Amino acid sequence: MTDAVASAGAPHARPSYVTVMWGLVLRDTRVLGRTLLPFISRTIMNPLLFVFVFTYVFPRIGQGFQSGVAGSSFATVLVPGLVAVGMVFQGVMAVAMPLSIELSATREIEDRVLAPLPVELLAVEKIVFGAVQGVLAGLAVFPLVYFIPSDPPHLQVPNWPLLILMILLASLTSGALGLALGTIVRPQHIGLMFALVVVPITFLGCVYYPWALLHTVRWLQMLVLINPLVYMTEGLRATLTPEYPHMPVWVIVIALALATLVLGAIGVRYFVKRTIS
Repeated sequence: MTDAVASAGAPHARPSYVTVMWGLVLRDTRVLGRTLLPFISRTIMNPLLFVFVFTYVFPRIGQGFQSGVAGSSFATVLVPGLVAVGMVFQGVMAVAMPLSIELSATREIEDRVLAPLPVELLAVEKIVFGAVQGVLAGLAVFPLVYFIPSDPPHLQVPNWPLLILMILLASLTSGALGLALGTIVRPQHIGLMFALVVVPITFLGCVYYPWALLHTVRWLQMLVLINPLVYMTEGLRATLTPEYPHMPVWVIVIALALATLVLGAIGVRYFVKRTIS
Protein backbone atom coordinates (compact mmCIF):
# COMPACT_ATOMS: atom_id res chain seq x y z
CA MET A 1 0.00 0.00 0.00
CA THR A 2 2.83 2.33 0.93
CA ASP A 3 4.64 1.53 -2.34
CA ALA A 4 1.46 2.23 -4.30
CA VAL A 5 0.98 5.59 -2.62
CA ALA A 6 4.63 6.49 -3.18
CA SER A 7 4.35 5.52 -6.85
CA ALA A 8 1.21 7.58 -7.26
CA GLY A 9 2.84 10.62 -5.69
CA ALA A 10 6.09 10.30 -7.63
CA PRO A 11 6.51 12.75 -10.51
CA HIS A 12 6.24 11.29 -14.00
CA ALA A 13 9.45 11.19 -16.02
CA ARG A 14 9.55 13.85 -18.69
CA PRO A 15 10.04 12.56 -22.22
CA SER A 16 13.46 13.23 -23.73
CA TYR A 17 13.95 15.94 -26.31
CA VAL A 18 14.67 13.29 -28.93
CA THR A 19 11.35 11.57 -28.18
CA VAL A 20 9.44 14.84 -28.44
CA MET A 21 11.13 15.79 -31.71
CA TRP A 22 10.40 12.35 -33.12
CA GLY A 23 6.77 12.79 -32.13
CA LEU A 24 6.64 16.11 -33.99
CA VAL A 25 8.19 14.49 -37.05
CA LEU A 26 5.57 11.73 -36.95
CA ARG A 27 2.84 14.36 -36.59
CA ASP A 28 4.16 16.26 -39.61
CA THR A 29 4.42 13.00 -41.55
CA ARG A 30 0.79 12.19 -40.84
CA VAL A 31 -0.26 15.67 -41.97
CA LEU A 32 1.84 15.22 -45.11
CA GLY A 33 0.12 11.90 -45.78
CA ARG A 34 -3.24 13.67 -45.82
CA THR A 35 -1.96 16.01 -48.53
CA LEU A 36 -0.02 13.39 -50.47
CA LEU A 37 -1.34 14.38 -53.90
CA PRO A 38 -0.30 18.07 -53.60
CA PHE A 39 3.09 16.91 -52.24
CA ILE A 40 3.67 14.63 -55.23
CA SER A 41 2.47 17.32 -57.64
CA ARG A 42 4.82 20.04 -56.39
CA THR A 43 7.68 17.53 -56.17
CA ILE A 44 7.34 16.13 -59.67
CA MET A 45 5.98 18.99 -61.78
CA ASN A 46 9.02 21.28 -61.89
CA PRO A 47 11.68 18.65 -62.81
CA LEU A 48 9.20 16.92 -65.11
CA LEU A 49 8.74 20.06 -67.20
CA PHE A 50 12.48 20.76 -67.29
CA VAL A 51 13.31 17.22 -68.40
CA PHE A 52 10.47 16.99 -70.92
CA VAL A 53 11.13 20.36 -72.61
CA PHE A 54 14.94 20.51 -72.51
CA THR A 55 15.84 16.85 -73.10
CA TYR A 56 12.90 15.52 -75.13
CA VAL A 57 11.06 18.27 -76.99
CA PHE A 58 14.07 20.44 -77.95
CA PRO A 59 16.16 17.58 -79.41
CA ARG A 60 13.12 16.35 -81.36
CA ILE A 61 12.63 19.74 -83.02
CA GLY A 62 16.33 20.25 -83.65
CA GLN A 63 16.82 22.86 -80.93
CA GLY A 64 18.86 20.81 -78.47
CA PHE A 65 21.15 22.59 -76.02
CA GLN A 66 24.89 22.12 -76.01
CA SER A 67 26.21 20.62 -72.81
CA GLY A 68 29.42 22.65 -72.90
CA VAL A 69 31.36 19.45 -72.18
CA ALA A 70 32.84 17.50 -75.08
CA GLY A 71 31.29 14.09 -75.65
CA SER A 72 28.41 14.50 -73.22
CA SER A 73 24.68 15.01 -73.63
CA PHE A 74 22.84 17.93 -72.11
CA ALA A 75 20.74 15.46 -70.08
CA THR A 76 23.88 14.16 -68.38
CA VAL A 77 24.97 17.66 -67.34
CA LEU A 78 21.42 18.57 -66.31
CA VAL A 79 20.73 15.66 -63.91
CA PRO A 80 22.77 16.88 -60.89
CA GLY A 81 21.30 20.36 -61.22
CA LEU A 82 17.72 19.06 -61.43
CA VAL A 83 18.21 16.92 -58.33
CA ALA A 84 19.58 19.94 -56.46
CA VAL A 85 16.79 22.23 -57.66
CA GLY A 86 14.18 19.67 -56.66
CA MET A 87 15.65 19.55 -53.16
CA VAL A 88 15.78 23.35 -52.84
CA PHE A 89 12.22 23.85 -54.06
CA GLN A 90 10.93 21.16 -51.73
CA GLY A 91 12.93 22.48 -48.78
CA VAL A 92 11.51 25.97 -49.28
CA MET A 93 7.97 24.75 -49.92
CA ALA A 94 8.01 22.31 -47.00
CA VAL A 95 9.31 24.81 -44.45
CA ALA A 96 8.81 28.40 -45.61
CA MET A 97 5.25 28.08 -46.87
CA PRO A 98 3.78 26.40 -43.76
CA LEU A 99 5.67 28.85 -41.53
CA SER A 100 4.15 31.80 -43.35
CA ILE A 101 0.76 30.47 -42.24
CA GLU A 102 1.71 29.33 -38.75
CA LEU A 103 3.38 32.66 -37.91
CA SER A 104 0.60 34.78 -39.39
CA ALA A 105 -2.45 36.16 -37.62
CA THR A 106 -3.79 32.64 -36.97
CA ARG A 107 -0.75 31.93 -34.73
CA GLU A 108 -0.99 28.18 -35.30
CA ILE A 109 2.62 27.95 -34.17
CA GLU A 110 1.44 28.33 -30.58
CA ASP A 111 0.23 24.71 -30.62
CA ARG A 112 3.80 23.56 -31.21
CA VAL A 113 5.23 25.85 -28.56
CA LEU A 114 3.19 23.91 -25.98
CA ALA A 115 5.37 20.87 -26.63
CA PRO A 116 7.93 20.15 -23.84
CA LEU A 117 10.77 21.29 -26.06
CA PRO A 118 12.90 24.45 -26.28
CA VAL A 119 11.73 26.79 -29.02
CA GLU A 120 15.11 26.50 -30.72
CA LEU A 121 14.65 22.75 -31.14
CA LEU A 122 11.21 23.33 -32.65
CA ALA A 123 12.99 25.26 -35.37
CA VAL A 124 15.55 22.48 -35.80
CA GLU A 125 12.71 19.98 -36.24
CA LYS A 126 11.42 22.13 -39.09
CA ILE A 127 14.82 21.92 -40.78
CA VAL A 128 15.00 18.14 -40.32
CA PHE A 129 11.51 17.53 -41.70
CA GLY A 130 12.21 19.84 -44.63
CA ALA A 131 15.42 17.92 -45.28
CA VAL A 132 13.54 14.61 -45.34
CA GLN A 133 11.16 15.97 -47.95
CA GLY A 134 14.11 17.37 -49.87
CA VAL A 135 15.69 13.91 -50.09
CA LEU A 136 12.41 12.46 -51.40
CA ALA A 137 12.17 15.23 -53.99
CA GLY A 138 15.75 14.62 -55.13
CA LEU A 139 15.22 10.88 -55.49
CA ALA A 140 12.03 11.48 -57.48
CA VAL A 141 14.08 13.13 -60.25
CA PHE A 142 16.01 9.99 -61.22
CA PRO A 143 13.13 8.03 -62.80
CA LEU A 144 12.23 11.11 -64.85
CA VAL A 145 15.72 11.61 -66.29
CA TYR A 146 16.07 7.95 -67.19
CA PHE A 147 12.81 7.45 -69.06
CA ILE A 148 11.98 10.82 -70.66
CA PRO A 149 15.10 12.21 -72.47
CA SER A 150 15.72 11.36 -76.12
CA ASP A 151 19.36 10.74 -75.21
CA PRO A 152 19.41 9.19 -71.70
CA PRO A 153 22.07 10.51 -69.31
CA HIS A 154 25.20 8.55 -68.51
CA LEU A 155 25.66 8.51 -64.76
CA GLN A 156 28.18 6.66 -62.63
CA VAL A 157 28.64 6.61 -58.87
CA PRO A 158 32.17 5.47 -57.95
CA ASN A 159 31.76 6.59 -54.33
CA TRP A 160 28.35 5.85 -52.77
CA PRO A 161 29.22 7.13 -49.26
CA LEU A 162 30.20 10.48 -50.79
CA LEU A 163 26.93 10.63 -52.74
CA ILE A 164 24.95 9.96 -49.56
CA LEU A 165 26.92 12.66 -47.75
CA MET A 166 26.23 15.18 -50.52
CA ILE A 167 22.51 14.39 -50.52
CA LEU A 168 22.32 14.78 -46.72
CA LEU A 169 24.23 18.07 -46.74
CA ALA A 170 22.19 19.42 -49.65
CA SER A 171 18.90 18.45 -48.00
CA LEU A 172 19.87 20.05 -44.68
CA THR A 173 20.95 23.22 -46.48
CA SER A 174 17.58 23.28 -48.28
CA GLY A 175 15.70 22.90 -45.00
CA ALA A 176 17.80 25.63 -43.36
CA LEU A 177 17.18 27.94 -46.32
CA GLY A 178 13.45 27.28 -46.04
CA LEU A 179 13.50 28.11 -42.32
CA ALA A 180 15.46 31.33 -42.88
CA LEU A 181 13.15 32.51 -45.66
CA GLY A 182 10.00 31.44 -43.84
CA THR A 183 10.90 33.40 -40.72
CA ILE A 184 12.41 36.50 -42.34
CA VAL A 185 9.87 37.04 -45.11
CA ARG A 186 6.46 38.26 -43.96
CA PRO A 187 3.41 36.26 -45.12
CA GLN A 188 2.18 39.09 -47.37
CA HIS A 189 5.52 39.02 -49.22
CA ILE A 190 5.84 35.26 -49.62
CA GLY A 191 5.04 35.46 -53.35
CA LEU A 192 7.70 38.11 -53.81
CA MET A 193 10.20 35.76 -52.17
CA PHE A 194 9.99 33.38 -55.12
CA ALA A 195 10.50 36.16 -57.64
CA LEU A 196 13.44 37.79 -55.85
CA VAL A 197 15.13 34.81 -54.19
CA VAL A 198 14.10 31.36 -55.41
CA VAL A 199 14.08 32.06 -59.15
CA PRO A 200 17.47 33.90 -59.19
CA ILE A 201 19.26 31.25 -57.17
CA THR A 202 17.86 28.61 -59.54
CA PHE A 203 19.06 30.26 -62.74
CA LEU A 204 22.41 31.20 -61.18
CA GLY A 205 22.93 27.87 -59.42
CA CYS A 206 25.01 26.15 -62.12
CA VAL A 207 22.09 23.87 -62.89
CA TYR A 208 22.52 23.94 -66.66
CA TYR A 209 26.31 24.13 -66.79
CA PRO A 210 29.32 23.26 -64.60
CA TRP A 211 30.69 26.10 -62.49
CA ALA A 212 34.10 25.78 -64.16
CA LEU A 213 32.65 26.83 -67.53
CA LEU A 214 31.86 30.28 -66.12
CA HIS A 215 35.55 31.18 -66.28
CA THR A 216 34.84 33.27 -69.37
CA VAL A 217 32.56 35.46 -67.21
CA ARG A 218 34.88 35.73 -64.25
CA TRP A 219 32.88 38.29 -62.26
CA LEU A 220 29.78 36.08 -62.46
CA GLN A 221 31.79 32.98 -61.55
CA MET A 222 32.86 34.70 -58.33
CA LEU A 223 29.46 36.23 -57.62
CA VAL A 224 27.55 32.93 -57.72
CA LEU A 225 29.74 31.53 -54.95
CA ILE A 226 27.32 33.12 -52.45
CA ASN A 227 24.57 30.89 -53.84
CA PRO A 228 24.21 27.64 -51.82
CA LEU A 229 22.58 25.92 -54.79
CA VAL A 230 25.92 26.13 -56.64
CA TYR A 231 27.57 23.87 -54.07
CA MET A 232 24.62 21.46 -54.05
CA THR A 233 24.78 21.14 -57.83
CA GLU A 234 28.56 20.84 -57.92
CA GLY A 235 28.51 18.28 -55.12
CA LEU A 236 26.02 16.08 -56.94
CA ARG A 237 27.93 16.61 -60.18
CA ALA A 238 31.12 15.42 -58.46
CA THR A 239 29.40 12.20 -57.39
CA LEU A 240 27.08 11.46 -60.34
CA THR A 241 29.24 12.69 -63.23
CA PRO A 242 32.76 12.81 -61.73
CA GLU A 243 34.46 12.85 -65.14
CA TYR A 244 33.09 16.34 -65.85
CA PRO A 245 34.50 19.61 -64.40
CA HIS A 246 33.46 20.28 -60.81
CA MET A 247 34.69 22.04 -57.68
CA PRO A 248 37.01 20.21 -55.28
CA VAL A 249 34.97 17.95 -53.03
CA TRP A 250 36.46 19.36 -49.81
CA VAL A 251 35.41 22.88 -50.83
CA ILE A 252 31.86 21.68 -51.49
CA VAL A 253 31.58 19.86 -48.15
CA ILE A 254 32.85 22.85 -46.17
CA ALA A 255 30.64 25.29 -48.08
CA LEU A 256 27.47 23.23 -47.57
CA ALA A 257 28.23 22.69 -43.88
CA LEU A 258 28.79 26.44 -43.40
CA ALA A 259 25.65 27.28 -45.39
CA THR A 260 23.59 24.95 -43.21
CA LEU A 261 25.01 26.41 -40.00
CA VAL A 262 24.65 30.05 -41.09
CA LEU A 263 21.18 29.73 -42.60
CA GLY A 264 20.09 27.52 -39.71
CA ALA A 265 21.33 30.02 -37.11
CA ILE A 266 19.53 32.86 -38.90
CA GLY A 267 16.36 30.83 -39.19
CA VAL A 268 16.41 29.72 -35.54
CA ARG A 269 17.02 33.28 -34.34
CA TYR A 270 14.11 34.75 -36.28
CA PHE A 271 11.91 31.76 -35.47
CA VAL A 272 12.39 32.37 -31.75
CA LYS A 273 11.90 36.10 -32.20
CA ARG A 274 8.62 35.76 -34.09
CA THR A 275 7.34 32.90 -31.97
CA ILE A 276 7.69 34.49 -28.53
CA SER A 277 6.84 38.04 -29.63
